[in-house]
Amino acid sequence: MSRPALEVADIFHDHGPAWRKAHAGHVSLHQLKVMSAIERCRTAALGGHVARCEDCAYTTIAYNSCRNRHCPKCQGAAAKDWLADREAELLPVPYYHVVFTLPGAIADIAYQNKAVLYDLLFKVSAETMLTIAADPKHLGARIGITSVLHTWGSALTHHPHVHMIVPGGGISPDGQHWVSCRPGFFLPVRVLSRLFRRLFLEKLVAAHQAGRLTFFGDDAHLAEVQSFAAFLAPLRKAEWVVYAKRPFGGPEAVLAYLSRYTHRVAIANSRLIACDQRGVTFRWKDYRIEGRDRYKQMTLGTFEFIRRFLIHVLPRGLHRIRHYGLFAKTSCADNIARARQLLAVARPEGKPAAVDQSKPTCPCCGGRMIIIEVFARGATPRHRATAPTNRTRIDTS
Repeated sequence: MSRPALEVADIFHDHGPAWRKAHAGHVSLHQLKVMSAIERCRTAALGGHVARCEDCAYTTIAYNSCRNRHCPKCQGAAAKDWLADREAELLPVPYYHVVFTLPGAIADIAYQNKAVLYDLLFKVSAETMLTIAADPKHLGARIGITSVLHTWGSALTHHPHVHMIVPGGGISPDGQHWVSCRPGFFLPVRVLSRLFRRLFLEKLVAAHQAGRLTFFGDDAHLAEVQSFAAFLAPLRKAEWVVYAKRPFGGPEAVLAYLSRYTHRVAIANSRLIACDQRGVTFRWKDYRIEGRDRYKQMTLGTFEFIRRFLIHVLPRGLHRIRHYGLFAKTSCADNIARARQLLAVARPEGKPAAVDQSKPTCPCCGGRMIIIEVFARGATPRHRATAPTNRTRIDTS
Protein backbone atom coordinates (compact mmCIF):
# COMPACT_ATOMS: atom_id res chain seq x y z
CA MET A 1 0.00 0.00 0.00
CA SER A 2 1.39 3.40 -1.00
CA ARG A 3 2.08 5.96 1.70
CA PRO A 4 -0.41 8.86 1.92
CA ALA A 5 0.99 12.18 0.75
CA LEU A 6 0.37 13.63 4.23
CA GLU A 7 0.12 11.88 7.59
CA VAL A 8 -0.65 12.92 11.13
CA ALA A 9 2.92 11.84 11.90
CA ASP A 10 4.23 14.47 9.48
CA ILE A 11 2.23 17.20 11.21
CA PHE A 12 3.44 16.08 14.64
CA HIS A 13 7.03 15.83 13.45
CA ASP A 14 7.08 19.29 11.83
CA HIS A 15 4.96 21.22 14.33
CA GLY A 16 4.90 19.06 17.46
CA PRO A 17 8.00 20.54 19.16
CA ALA A 18 6.64 24.10 18.90
CA TRP A 19 3.17 22.97 20.02
CA ARG A 20 4.59 21.14 23.05
CA LYS A 21 6.63 24.19 24.01
CA ALA A 22 3.62 26.52 23.66
CA HIS A 23 1.41 24.23 25.76
CA ALA A 24 3.94 23.11 28.36
CA GLY A 25 2.21 22.25 31.60
CA HIS A 26 -1.20 21.87 29.92
CA VAL A 27 -0.67 18.53 28.19
CA SER A 28 -0.83 15.18 29.96
CA LEU A 29 2.10 12.79 29.92
CA HIS A 30 -0.16 10.24 28.22
CA GLN A 31 -0.93 12.65 25.37
CA LEU A 32 2.78 13.43 24.96
CA LYS A 33 3.53 9.71 24.74
CA VAL A 34 0.87 9.29 22.05
CA MET A 35 2.43 12.11 20.04
CA SER A 36 5.87 10.55 20.37
CA ALA A 37 4.61 7.10 19.36
CA ILE A 38 2.90 8.44 16.24
CA GLU A 39 5.97 10.47 15.24
CA ARG A 40 8.28 7.46 15.62
CA CYS A 41 5.95 4.87 14.08
CA ARG A 42 7.55 3.01 11.15
CA THR A 43 10.77 4.96 11.35
CA ALA A 44 14.32 3.93 12.22
CA ALA A 45 13.65 5.16 15.76
CA LEU A 46 11.73 1.92 16.45
CA GLY A 47 14.07 -0.42 14.60
CA GLY A 48 12.98 -2.90 11.96
CA HIS A 49 14.21 -5.51 9.52
CA VAL A 50 15.53 -5.92 5.98
CA ALA A 51 13.89 -8.46 3.67
CA ARG A 52 15.24 -9.80 0.39
CA CYS A 53 13.61 -11.81 -2.39
CA GLU A 54 15.08 -15.28 -2.79
CA ASP A 55 14.66 -15.12 -6.58
CA CYS A 56 15.45 -11.62 -7.82
CA ALA A 57 17.29 -10.14 -4.80
CA TYR A 58 14.86 -7.23 -4.50
CA THR A 59 15.55 -5.74 -1.05
CA THR A 60 13.27 -3.66 1.15
CA ILE A 61 13.50 -2.09 4.60
CA ALA A 62 10.51 -2.37 6.95
CA TYR A 63 10.40 -0.31 10.13
CA ASN A 64 8.52 -1.42 13.24
CA SER A 65 5.10 -0.02 14.13
CA CYS A 66 4.35 1.78 17.38
CA ARG A 67 1.14 -0.29 17.92
CA ASN A 68 -0.42 2.64 19.75
CA ARG A 69 -4.21 2.45 19.56
CA HIS A 70 -4.42 6.13 18.61
CA CYS A 71 -2.02 5.83 15.66
CA PRO A 72 -3.71 6.08 12.23
CA LYS A 73 -1.14 3.70 10.71
CA CYS A 74 -1.45 0.88 13.23
CA GLN A 75 -5.16 0.11 13.20
CA GLY A 76 -5.50 -1.93 9.99
CA ALA A 77 -3.81 -5.08 11.28
CA ALA A 78 -5.48 -4.79 14.68
CA ALA A 79 -8.90 -4.50 13.08
CA LYS A 80 -8.24 -7.46 10.82
CA ASP A 81 -7.25 -9.70 13.73
CA TRP A 82 -10.22 -8.57 15.83
CA LEU A 83 -12.70 -9.16 13.01
CA ALA A 84 -11.31 -12.64 12.36
CA ASP A 85 -12.04 -13.51 15.99
CA ARG A 86 -15.58 -12.11 15.71
CA GLU A 87 -16.46 -14.00 12.53
CA ALA A 88 -17.09 -17.26 14.40
CA GLU A 89 -19.53 -15.43 16.71
CA LEU A 90 -21.86 -14.14 13.99
CA LEU A 91 -25.39 -15.49 13.96
CA PRO A 92 -27.54 -16.00 10.82
CA VAL A 93 -30.04 -13.29 11.80
CA PRO A 94 -30.49 -9.61 10.87
CA TYR A 95 -28.21 -7.23 12.77
CA TYR A 96 -29.01 -3.70 13.84
CA HIS A 97 -26.82 -0.64 14.41
CA VAL A 98 -27.84 1.47 17.42
CA VAL A 99 -26.10 4.72 18.45
CA PHE A 100 -26.30 6.39 21.88
CA THR A 101 -25.03 10.00 21.98
CA LEU A 102 -24.36 12.23 24.98
CA PRO A 103 -26.00 15.69 24.87
CA GLY A 104 -23.61 18.57 24.34
CA ALA A 105 -23.85 19.77 27.94
CA ILE A 106 -22.96 16.32 29.28
CA ALA A 107 -20.16 16.02 26.70
CA ASP A 108 -18.67 19.19 28.22
CA ILE A 109 -18.55 17.47 31.61
CA ALA A 110 -17.08 14.36 29.97
CA TYR A 111 -14.27 16.49 28.55
CA GLN A 112 -12.99 17.00 32.10
CA ASN A 113 -14.02 13.56 33.40
CA LYS A 114 -13.31 11.20 30.52
CA ALA A 115 -12.67 7.98 32.43
CA VAL A 116 -15.82 8.30 34.57
CA LEU A 117 -18.27 9.48 31.91
CA TYR A 118 -17.07 7.28 29.08
CA ASP A 119 -17.46 4.32 31.40
CA LEU A 120 -20.95 5.51 32.33
CA LEU A 121 -21.84 5.90 28.66
CA PHE A 122 -20.86 2.30 27.99
CA LYS A 123 -22.61 0.82 31.01
CA VAL A 124 -25.80 2.87 30.90
CA SER A 125 -26.37 2.41 27.16
CA ALA A 126 -25.89 -1.35 27.56
CA GLU A 127 -28.19 -1.48 30.61
CA THR A 128 -30.80 0.45 28.64
CA MET A 129 -30.72 -1.99 25.73
CA LEU A 130 -30.73 -5.08 27.94
CA THR A 131 -33.59 -3.76 30.07
CA ILE A 132 -35.91 -2.82 27.20
CA ALA A 133 -35.08 -5.99 25.27
CA ALA A 134 -35.91 -8.13 28.31
CA ASP A 135 -39.31 -6.45 28.69
CA PRO A 136 -42.05 -8.77 27.31
CA LYS A 137 -43.83 -5.70 25.93
CA HIS A 138 -40.97 -5.21 23.49
CA LEU A 139 -38.88 -8.33 22.85
CA GLY A 140 -38.77 -10.40 26.02
CA ALA A 141 -35.34 -11.88 25.45
CA ARG A 142 -31.68 -11.72 26.45
CA ILE A 143 -29.71 -10.03 23.68
CA GLY A 144 -26.03 -9.68 22.81
CA ILE A 145 -24.29 -6.34 22.28
CA THR A 146 -20.95 -5.26 20.87
CA SER A 147 -20.27 -1.61 21.79
CA VAL A 148 -17.61 0.68 20.33
CA LEU A 149 -16.78 4.09 21.78
CA HIS A 150 -16.12 7.07 19.51
CA THR A 151 -15.37 10.46 21.03
CA TRP A 152 -15.18 12.61 17.90
CA GLY A 153 -17.30 14.24 15.27
CA SER A 154 -16.14 14.41 11.66
CA ALA A 155 -14.56 17.83 12.32
CA LEU A 156 -12.57 16.42 15.29
CA THR A 157 -14.87 18.06 17.82
CA HIS A 158 -15.60 16.34 21.14
CA HIS A 159 -18.71 14.25 20.45
CA PRO A 160 -18.86 11.13 22.67
CA HIS A 161 -21.15 8.37 21.42
CA VAL A 162 -21.36 4.60 21.41
CA HIS A 163 -21.97 2.46 18.34
CA MET A 164 -23.70 -0.86 19.03
CA ILE A 165 -24.03 -3.85 16.75
CA VAL A 166 -26.89 -6.06 17.95
CA PRO A 167 -28.48 -9.25 16.57
CA GLY A 168 -32.19 -8.85 15.82
CA GLY A 169 -33.38 -11.15 18.56
CA GLY A 170 -32.28 -13.04 21.64
CA ILE A 171 -32.69 -16.08 23.84
CA SER A 172 -35.90 -16.40 25.84
CA PRO A 173 -35.64 -16.10 29.64
CA ASP A 174 -36.09 -19.86 30.04
CA GLY A 175 -33.36 -20.51 27.47
CA GLN A 176 -35.63 -22.68 25.34
CA HIS A 177 -36.42 -20.42 22.38
CA TRP A 178 -34.88 -17.86 20.05
CA VAL A 179 -37.07 -14.75 20.07
CA SER A 180 -36.86 -12.75 16.83
CA CYS A 181 -37.72 -9.08 16.62
CA ARG A 182 -40.27 -7.78 14.14
CA PRO A 183 -38.92 -7.51 10.56
CA GLY A 184 -37.14 -4.20 10.11
CA PHE A 185 -37.81 -3.08 13.70
CA PHE A 186 -35.73 -3.87 16.76
CA LEU A 187 -36.63 -1.71 19.77
CA PRO A 188 -38.49 1.64 20.05
CA VAL A 189 -35.90 4.43 20.07
CA ARG A 190 -38.10 6.80 22.06
CA VAL A 191 -38.41 4.28 24.88
CA LEU A 192 -34.66 3.67 24.72
CA SER A 193 -33.99 7.41 24.81
CA ARG A 194 -36.15 8.05 27.89
CA LEU A 195 -34.65 5.20 29.89
CA PHE A 196 -31.12 6.13 28.79
CA ARG A 197 -31.69 9.69 29.97
CA ARG A 198 -33.08 8.66 33.34
CA LEU A 199 -30.44 6.04 34.12
CA PHE A 200 -27.54 8.21 33.00
CA LEU A 201 -28.61 11.21 35.05
CA GLU A 202 -29.18 9.03 38.12
CA LYS A 203 -25.69 7.55 37.87
CA LEU A 204 -24.16 10.92 37.05
CA VAL A 205 -25.65 12.44 40.21
CA ALA A 206 -24.37 9.46 42.20
CA ALA A 207 -20.88 10.00 40.79
CA HIS A 208 -21.06 13.68 41.74
CA GLN A 209 -22.17 12.86 45.29
CA ALA A 210 -19.35 10.33 45.60
CA GLY A 211 -16.80 13.00 44.66
CA ARG A 212 -15.76 11.22 41.47
CA LEU A 213 -16.17 14.29 39.23
CA THR A 214 -13.78 17.21 38.88
CA PHE A 215 -14.47 20.63 37.38
CA PHE A 216 -12.14 23.38 36.18
CA GLY A 217 -12.32 26.85 34.72
CA ASP A 218 -15.81 28.07 33.84
CA ASP A 219 -17.29 24.81 35.15
CA ALA A 220 -15.72 25.02 38.62
CA HIS A 221 -19.03 26.08 40.18
CA LEU A 222 -20.55 22.73 39.20
CA ALA A 223 -18.70 21.12 42.09
CA GLU A 224 -21.43 22.57 44.32
CA VAL A 225 -24.50 20.34 44.74
CA GLN A 226 -27.08 23.05 44.04
CA SER A 227 -25.26 24.38 40.97
CA PHE A 228 -24.92 20.88 39.58
CA ALA A 229 -28.62 20.14 40.14
CA ALA A 230 -29.57 23.39 38.37
CA PHE A 231 -27.25 22.48 35.51
CA LEU A 232 -28.94 19.09 35.06
CA ALA A 233 -32.53 20.35 35.37
CA PRO A 234 -33.09 21.21 31.67
CA LEU A 235 -31.41 17.96 30.61
CA ARG A 236 -34.13 15.98 32.39
CA LYS A 237 -36.65 17.24 29.82
CA ALA A 238 -34.45 17.45 26.72
CA GLU A 239 -34.46 14.77 24.04
CA TRP A 240 -31.44 12.47 24.21
CA VAL A 241 -30.45 11.09 20.83
CA VAL A 242 -30.71 7.36 20.29
CA TYR A 243 -30.52 6.30 16.67
CA ALA A 244 -31.25 2.89 15.17
CA LYS A 245 -30.32 1.97 11.62
CA ARG A 246 -32.07 -0.60 9.48
CA PRO A 247 -30.75 -4.18 9.49
CA PHE A 248 -27.66 -5.17 7.56
CA GLY A 249 -27.71 -7.39 4.49
CA GLY A 250 -26.22 -10.40 6.26
CA PRO A 251 -23.35 -11.58 8.46
CA GLU A 252 -20.72 -10.62 5.86
CA ALA A 253 -22.14 -7.10 5.71
CA VAL A 254 -21.98 -6.90 9.50
CA LEU A 255 -18.27 -7.70 9.47
CA ALA A 256 -17.62 -5.17 6.74
CA TYR A 257 -19.52 -2.54 8.70
CA LEU A 258 -17.78 -3.38 11.95
CA SER A 259 -14.40 -2.92 10.27
CA ARG A 260 -15.33 0.73 9.68
CA TYR A 261 -15.92 1.40 13.36
CA THR A 262 -13.98 -0.87 15.71
CA HIS A 263 -10.44 0.45 15.33
CA ARG A 264 -11.06 3.88 13.85
CA VAL A 265 -9.10 6.84 15.22
CA ALA A 266 -10.09 10.50 15.32
CA ILE A 267 -8.96 11.10 11.73
CA ALA A 268 -7.51 8.82 9.07
CA ASN A 269 -4.45 9.89 7.11
CA SER A 270 -6.47 9.48 3.93
CA ARG A 271 -8.63 12.47 4.94
CA LEU A 272 -5.67 14.86 5.15
CA ILE A 273 -5.21 17.16 2.17
CA ALA A 274 -2.51 19.71 3.01
CA CYS A 275 -0.47 21.26 5.81
CA ASP A 276 0.82 24.72 4.89
CA GLN A 277 1.00 28.28 6.18
CA ARG A 278 -2.80 28.40 6.43
CA GLY A 279 -2.97 25.32 8.64
CA VAL A 280 -4.16 21.75 8.14
CA THR A 281 -6.81 21.09 5.50
CA PHE A 282 -8.83 17.88 5.65
CA ARG A 283 -12.05 16.32 4.40
CA TRP A 284 -15.04 16.11 6.71
CA LYS A 285 -18.69 15.13 6.51
CA ASP A 286 -21.50 17.45 7.57
CA TYR A 287 -24.18 15.04 8.77
CA ARG A 288 -26.78 17.81 8.88
CA ILE A 289 -26.85 17.82 5.08
CA GLU A 290 -28.06 15.04 2.81
CA GLY A 291 -26.46 14.05 -0.47
CA ARG A 292 -23.13 14.94 -2.02
CA ASP A 293 -23.11 18.43 -0.49
CA ARG A 294 -22.35 16.93 2.93
CA TYR A 295 -18.75 16.22 1.90
CA LYS A 296 -16.67 19.32 2.60
CA GLN A 297 -13.17 20.57 3.33
CA MET A 298 -12.06 22.34 6.49
CA THR A 299 -8.86 24.17 7.38
CA LEU A 300 -7.78 24.48 11.01
CA GLY A 301 -4.76 26.25 12.40
CA THR A 302 -2.01 23.67 12.87
CA PHE A 303 -1.94 24.06 16.64
CA GLU A 304 -5.73 23.76 16.79
CA PHE A 305 -5.62 20.60 14.66
CA ILE A 306 -3.10 19.04 17.07
CA ARG A 307 -5.22 20.06 20.05
CA ARG A 308 -8.35 18.54 18.55
CA PHE A 309 -6.58 15.30 17.72
CA LEU A 310 -5.21 14.93 21.24
CA ILE A 311 -8.53 15.53 23.03
CA HIS A 312 -9.52 12.09 21.70
CA VAL A 313 -6.67 10.28 23.44
CA LEU A 314 -8.46 7.82 25.71
CA PRO A 315 -7.58 7.43 29.39
CA ARG A 316 -5.19 4.60 30.18
CA GLY A 317 -6.89 1.28 30.77
CA LEU A 318 -10.22 2.30 29.24
CA HIS A 319 -11.42 -0.37 26.79
CA ARG A 320 -13.05 1.17 23.75
CA ILE A 321 -14.68 -2.09 22.59
CA ARG A 322 -16.91 -3.93 25.06
CA HIS A 323 -19.37 -6.82 24.97
CA TYR A 324 -22.57 -7.20 26.96
CA GLY A 325 -25.42 -9.62 27.47
CA LEU A 326 -25.04 -12.81 25.45
CA PHE A 327 -21.67 -11.56 24.18
CA ALA A 328 -20.15 -10.91 27.62
CA LYS A 329 -16.83 -12.72 27.52
CA THR A 330 -17.44 -14.85 30.61
CA SER A 331 -20.20 -16.79 28.84
CA CYS A 332 -20.03 -15.75 25.19
CA ALA A 333 -19.00 -19.13 23.76
CA ASP A 334 -21.77 -21.00 25.58
CA ASN A 335 -24.39 -18.41 24.63
CA ILE A 336 -23.37 -18.43 20.97
CA ALA A 337 -23.53 -22.23 20.92
CA ARG A 338 -26.98 -22.18 22.50
CA ALA A 339 -28.24 -19.54 20.09
CA ARG A 340 -27.03 -21.62 17.13
CA GLN A 341 -28.77 -24.65 18.58
CA LEU A 342 -32.04 -22.75 18.95
CA LEU A 343 -31.69 -21.35 15.43
CA ALA A 344 -30.97 -24.88 14.16
CA VAL A 345 -27.74 -23.90 12.48
CA ALA A 346 -24.34 -25.50 12.82
CA ARG A 347 -21.16 -23.76 13.76
CA PRO A 348 -19.50 -22.38 10.60
CA GLU A 349 -17.01 -24.78 9.13
CA GLY A 350 -13.45 -23.67 8.83
CA LYS A 351 -12.69 -21.86 5.61
CA PRO A 352 -10.02 -23.09 3.20
CA ALA A 353 -6.60 -21.95 4.20
CA ALA A 354 -5.90 -18.53 2.79
CA VAL A 355 -2.59 -17.19 1.61
CA ASP A 356 -0.45 -16.49 4.65
CA GLN A 357 -0.23 -12.70 4.63
CA SER A 358 2.46 -12.84 7.30
CA LYS A 359 4.86 -14.13 4.61
CA PRO A 360 5.11 -11.28 2.11
CA THR A 361 5.83 -11.92 -1.53
CA CYS A 362 8.13 -9.94 -3.77
CA PRO A 363 6.35 -7.11 -5.63
CA CYS A 364 8.70 -7.63 -8.59
CA CYS A 365 8.48 -11.37 -9.23
CA GLY A 366 6.19 -12.88 -6.60
CA GLY A 367 9.06 -14.75 -4.96
CA ARG A 368 9.38 -15.38 -1.24
CA MET A 369 10.81 -12.57 0.86
CA ILE A 370 13.17 -13.63 3.64
CA ILE A 371 14.51 -11.53 6.50
CA ILE A 372 18.25 -11.03 6.15
CA GLU A 373 18.78 -8.44 8.89
CA VAL A 374 17.11 -7.18 12.04
CA PHE A 375 18.24 -3.82 13.39
CA ALA A 376 17.64 -2.22 16.78
CA ARG A 377 15.91 1.04 17.67
CA GLY A 378 17.79 4.02 16.34
CA ALA A 379 20.24 1.86 14.38
CA THR A 380 20.97 2.11 10.66
CA PRO A 381 20.55 -1.10 8.64
CA ARG A 382 23.68 -2.43 6.95
CA HIS A 383 21.81 -3.36 3.77
CA ARG A 384 20.20 -0.87 1.43
CA ALA A 385 16.83 -1.08 -0.25
CA THR A 386 16.70 -1.61 -4.01
CA ALA A 387 14.24 -0.13 -6.46
CA PRO A 388 11.48 -2.45 -7.74
CA THR A 389 11.93 -3.89 -11.22
CA ASN A 390 9.51 -5.27 -13.77
CA ARG A 391 11.07 -8.69 -13.65
CA THR A 392 8.59 -11.57 -13.73
CA ARG A 393 9.21 -14.78 -11.89
CA ILE A 394 10.05 -17.73 -14.16
CA ASP A 395 8.60 -21.10 -13.20
CA THR A 396 11.35 -23.68 -13.64
CA SER A 397 9.44 -26.64 -12.27
